[in-house]
Amino acid sequence: MTDTFEHNPRVWTAARLREALQGLPDDTPIHVGVADGPGDFDGYSEYALVNLEPVEKDDDAQGGVEYTLFADFKAGQYHFDLD
Repeated sequence: MTDTFEHNPRVWTAARLREALQGLPDDTPIHVGVADGPGDFDGYSEYALVNLEPVEKDDDAQGGVEYTLFADFKAGQYHFDLD
């Protein structure tokens, strides 16, 4: 039997992101470390931040919008996965 647990990470607000970026040069690249599992950053995968888009929430009766940062693989050479 698998143990389950409630995972409630603190989602950053725009203000907290601005605060974290304060003082960085405008041309500083931003990478995103993606956890291997809930809260597990020991073997995280690193991606490059590439976009910010408003995303409408389907489950919100009032038509709310959240903003999502999108990440892609970092710059480099890759082999096509033909599977």
